[in-house]
Amino acid sequence: MASPIKTQLVVFDFDWSMADQDTDRWIFEVLAPDIRRKMKTLKDSVQWTDLIAQSLQELHARGGTREQIEHTLRIMPFHPAMVRGVTNLKEASNPSTTFFCLSNANAVFISTILESKGLQNLFEEIVTNPAEFDPSGLLKLRRRVDPNGPQHSCTVGCSPNMCKGEELTAFLERHKPGYDRIIYVGDGSNDFCPILRLRSQDMVLCRRFRGLERRISQEGGLQCQVKYWAGAWEVEEIFGQLV
Repeated sequence: MASPIKTQLVVFDFDWSMADQDTDRWIFEVLAPDIRRKMKTLKDSVQWTDLIAQSLQELHARGGTREQIEHTLRIMPFHPAMVRGVTNLKEASNPSTTFFCLSNANAVFISTILESKGLQNLFEEIVTNPAEFDPSGLLKLRRRVDPNGPQHSCTVGCSPNMCKGEELTAFLERHKPGYDRIIYVGDGSNDFCPILRLRSQDMVLCRRFRGLERRISQEGGLQCQVKYWAGAWEVEEIFGQLV
């Protein structure tokens, strides 16, 4: 007989998983479509986090302001059902739920959006690429894994700026004795590495029609349960069943 679930960890990717858009692309689609077009041509030759940093510098050089960036983030699509779903799960006492954000976006994008939705206290930790505005209003972004320092050792295909599998393992080391169940909400191919580390009692909530679904179907090898979803209302529904 399965042991009762008393503690659970919900791990969220951010872009296209918690939010209904990609923060990196959205900023430029709204504020500078020509820079967004340039990003499409450069993405195969420049590491993605570096490309966003470079594009933010270009936006700033042409007069883009901190206020414009923050406003653009606040109006980015974010489904009310997702806000309800995570809020209700956080407030439920049985089981006790901890939230952890693991994202290739950046600290400013994520914190600005969470605050605008009243979710600034949702996550125990947010692991992402560091970013901050300097006094001139430039949003300075850098990789979580410094290109000039030791690199991660992922062989599953994580991008150079971060191995999500290693970051999940490190989080669990910091929060021993661990959790009775882990639920991972993701959509991208870089979410495949961490879910390979999940156990049979754990679960991945995989967004349909994106890179993670393709990797699961092509590569397999998972021990955890897999549930698919397309809209945030379905995540809210699944969360309701976890209480």
